[in-house]
Amino acid sequence: MNEKNVQVLLARRPKDAAQESDFHIVETAVPGIRDGQFLVHNRYLSLDPYMRGRMNDAKSYAKPVGIGEVMEGEAAGEVIASRHTGFKPGDKVVARTGWQAYGVSDGANVRKIESTDIPISAYLGVVGMPGRTAYIGLIDIGQPKSGETVVVSAASGAVGSAVGQIAKIKGCRAVGIAGGPEKCRYVVEELGFDACVDYKAGRLADDLAQATPNGIDIHFENVGGEILDTVLRRLNRSARVPLCGLISQYDLTEPYGLKNIGALLINRVKLQGFIVSDHAARHPAASKDLEQWLREGRLKYRESVVEGLRNAPKAFIGLLSGKNFGKQLIRLV
Repeated sequence: MNEKNVQVLLARRPKDAAQESDFHIVETAVPGIRDGQFLVHNRYLSLDPYMRGRMNDAKSYAKPVGIGEVMEGEAAGEVIASRHTGFKPGDKVVARTGWQAYGVSDGANVRKIESTDIPISAYLGVVGMPGRTAYIGLIDIGQPKSGETVVVSAASGAVGSAVGQIAKIKGCRAVGIAGGPEKCRYVVEELGFDACVDYKAGRLADDLAQATPNGIDIHFENVGGEILDTVLRRLNRSARVPLCGLISQYDLTEPYGLKNIGALLINRVKLQGFIVSDHAARHPAASKDLEQWLREGRLKYRESVVEGLRNAPKAFIGLLSGKNFGKQLIRLV
């Protein structure tokens, strides 16, 4: 094979905000495979906020990427060579092969894509990990009841957009928080949320109060910081807060200090952090429902696609500052 394997490596650990210089792009030979392995030619790379945490050498739910190692990530592609009995050339798969054009897998934690009517890229978004995150966080932890008010931050992103739509499917009032009028229009007019608060407008507390006249029963948190602190003041008694992410904090050297944390006690709130990979037993049910809702037109999505693996660092930094619209992907070929 004359093709080269383009890889994005972690060059250094960021001191605060991630920079393009924190990454190093190299060309290597396409890897070979042994018995029990198969080779994937990646078509799309998923960029996700959690990757910022993997760049730090700090205690977390997963080990950090080592200096000089390929950046962690999930990709969707096609098997082009196999010495594994469960996979054959031509199979479409989603695998954690990282930021590279070609990856080797032994089949662990690999999802084989059987459907032909759903684009392969959607398996990195609305019917993939972000969709399952929205489903499990809202349904299992949030436990929505018809008529309740659900608020979700980063509402135009891959996870948040799915949360609000699932809330509507479950009969709830869905209120998004997003950055800028264009994103808020998308959340309301295309995704069907009941309202959306533009946190960049400078009226977060007042606008949130107007959008949630009956308070908040479930808050799905993706951002943290001032947004979470403001939401805490609107929580109803026995509210639930699935804590999915804290993207506003990932580049900070000093974390934001919550002022309204007492609301959790006063209102007997359940706040639960969760990582979707801990709920593997629920993945099949989540995937089945998500695919069905997508086919029925009840679940919509948008993708921000950047061409070429060499542009992944710049796109990732843009993701961390909210420049993406919907799911952020890199198209490799």
